[in-house]
Amino acid sequence: MRNSFTHKLIKTATGLLLYLILLVPNFLSADVSKLNPKLGQFGSTITKEFGSIPEDRNTNLNKLALFITSKIKAKEKVNLVFICTHNSRRSHMSQIMAKTASIYYDIPGVETYSGGTEATAFNPRAIKALQKAGVDISTNDESKNPKYKVNLGKPLPTFLAYSKKYSDSKNPNSNFAAVLTCSQADKNCPNVEGAVIRISLPFEDPKEFDNTPEEEAKYDERLKDISREMFKLFALVKENLK
Repeated sequence: MRNSFTHKLIKTATGLLLYLILLVPNFLSADVSKLNPKLGQFGSTITKEFGSIPEDRNTNLNKLALFITSKIKAKEKVNLVFICTHNSRRSHMSQIMAKTASIYYDIPGVETYSGGTEATAFNPRAIKALQKAGVDISTNDESKNPKYKVNLGKPLPTFLAYSKKYSDSKNPNSNFAAVLTCSQADKNCPNVEGAVIRISLPFEDPKEFDNTPEEEAKYDERLKDISREMFKLFALVKENLK
């Protein structure tokens, strides 16, 4: 009986040890300490949903991950510019969540930007979705195109988010990756001047649901779609750098 008990104890301990071995890398790969607590929790939840990303999109994410990896290995700065028509919703969400993901996976030297083929304004509905996810966004600017302060965590510097053309002087004009986040911009910008690589990652426009009962849910859904792919992108980079 004693031998049977000892055998069960060893089996249980072995199983627990194996579980911890598998679990530890997941903790080590993430650095949520720098992020706002709610935002870090949002990121941890998103990382469990990578399996729902379509294969064709994974292909483009892999291409972008290889670009980022090559820059980091060459000790060069990584510049990502997310482009949509109005720089109002999807491109801002992508810029902010890509930066969040780079911090989450502790990938250094990554700067994210956004721009449009025209300038409008950062849409309040997109801002609300980001705030619900844990991004600190605020402004005292009452102009038609307000400049918002964005903070992802108290130890981190704030940065400004506002609508602008992708060629704006605040964005890099060379040696960057252009990521097209809407089909219209993808069609209208076959070549992005200064871009080293051009990646198509169009997302459905939540604008279609403005002023409908589904509005808030659809903006939340689109943010999750975008976040899932931005986090997968930097998970791939993290894996490439091992």
